Amino acid sequence: MIRVPDGVEVVATAADADGLDRPPLLVLDRVQGFFDEHGMGDGPLAWQRIGDGQSNITYLIEREDRRVVLRRGPRPPLPRSTHDMLREARVQQGLAKVGVAVPKILAVCADESVLGVPFYVMDYLDGEILLDSAPEALDGIEQRRATSEALVDTLATLHSVDLERAGLADFGRPQGYLERQVATFSGLATQVSERELPLVAELGEWLEAHRPETQRAALVHGDYRLGNVMFGREAPAKVTAVLDWEMAALGDPLADLGYLTATYCDADSPGSVMEISGVTREPGYLTRAEIADRYAAHTGLDVSRLPWYQALALWKSSVFLEAIYTRWRRGERPGDEFAPVLEHEIPRLLEVARDYARG
Repeated sequence: MIRVPDGVEVVATAADADGLDRPPLLVLDRVQGFFDEHGMGDGPLAWQRIGDGQSNITYLIEREDRRVVLRRGPRPPLPRSTHDMLREARVQQGLAKVGVAVPKILAVCADESVLGVPFYVMDYLDGEILLDSAPEALDGIEQRRATSEALVDTLATLHSVDLERAGLADFGRPQGYLERQVATFSGLATQVSERELPLVAELGEWLEAHRPETQRAALVHGDYRLGNVMFGREAPAKVTAVLDWEMAALGDPLADLGYLTATYCDADSPGSVMEISGVTREPGYLTRAEIADRYAAHTGLDVSRLPWYQALALWKSSVFLEAIYTRWRRGERPGDEFAPVLEHEIPRLLEVARDYARG
């Protein structure tokens, strides 16, 4: 059995899981049986946890000479709406039909008796996720620019998807998307925090009072950033897959642009905890302003109200992060090295959001 700070992560058999205080994340004999049922190789499994996600969990599974990725939600009980693997798989299956770069879904398991939660299995893709550095082939001035241009152009393509062709026209209710976002996170903020953060309520009220009209509906990724986009290893820079679709919905496409630009690093960005991919501070990458201009040119959308969407992005992020911080303070995330810094980083993030609100 493999032990990690929050309990036993992986066990060999279902019998090994019996009597544990918390269910394991992988039960290898059950996963092996599921793989057998779907014709995915023979023999024992090797596993490795991958990705930097703070919510849903991703494993690289190797069997014989085959490599696949298993993605599941965290241990219950947690809100199912934000960890819906069936919905996440469906959106990628739909996007694959219309040529959007997403991993191929190989199998979906709705039977919670296997791992305690639904999960899906997808192709393993060998590529580059750019965080603090870029591979040599993509690190010249020309390829840096091409990388950030591909990042923007892929988002514009996503927001132009024919939802009927993709089978996603009924994926949600785009009407009232922004109103629901503000209301949902205003309510969630009061549930997840155990300290005084007056800017949360102040910004929630401002966002509602100044809410723009949605120009058109589109499929929204919800967490679109450089760290969720995979590139090929060789020049020219090309997006090979957009990852992590757990927040996908039908709604206002400028919510994605607001999130992308508010969490993107350039020479003038404020350096918040949400600016994860620092490589784009290097010369050659597009600036935030250039990203907005290029997106507007491709989509025809008016981006003059972008600061509202940027404030929304960081305000929502503060609520998500506060939930992590509160769980850590309660002792529910022992050994977490990220959560302690949130004591000061979340108030700082809210100040940056306020700066966007002030224009």
